[in-house]
Amino acid sequence: MAEPAKTFRASHRFARIAPRKAHRMALMVRGMPVNAAIAALDHDPHRAATFLKKVLESALANAGNDVDVDLNALVISDARADMGPLLGGRVRWSPRAMGRATPIHKRTSHIRVVLTEGAGGRRRRKGPAPAEGGTKGGSGAPEGTAE
Repeated sequence: MAEPAKTFRASHRFARIAPRKAHRMALMVRGMPVNAAIAALDHDPHRAATFLKKVLESALANAGNDVDVDLNALVISDARADMGPLLGGRVRWSPRAMGRATPIHKRTSHIRVVLTEGAGGRRRRKGPAPAEGGTKGGSGAPEGTAE
C-alpha cells in the first residue's frame, strides 16, 4: 500500500491585512510548485504578496526539517486567507450623513499554506472549457462559405 503524501503547514494568524486582498494572492499560488510561487510573489506589487511569501517560506522551512523530502518537488496544495477578528473592536467611528456614525473596520486575516509532495495540488483553469471542435462555429470555416 502506498504511503500518503507528507504535508507541511505554516500559518500567520491575525495578519493586519484585509482577507479580501490576501485571498486574491492565495488563489494565484494555489496548486503551483513552490519555486514558481516564490518567484511569482517576489514580482507581484500587491502588499498581500509579501505576507503570503513569508508564510510560504515558513512552510518550506518546516519541510526542510524532514531529511526525506525533496524541497524542489513540493506543491502548494492549499493556500487560504480566512477572516480574523476586527482589530480593536469598535473603538473608532467615522462620521456619516445626517448625524450618524459608522464603525471603522480594521480587518485581520488568518493566512494558511499547506505544502504537499509531488503533484498533489489542484490548479484551477481560468475561463470556460474549450468546445469540442475547438471553435465556436464548429467547423472553423468562415461564415457563408460552403464546405
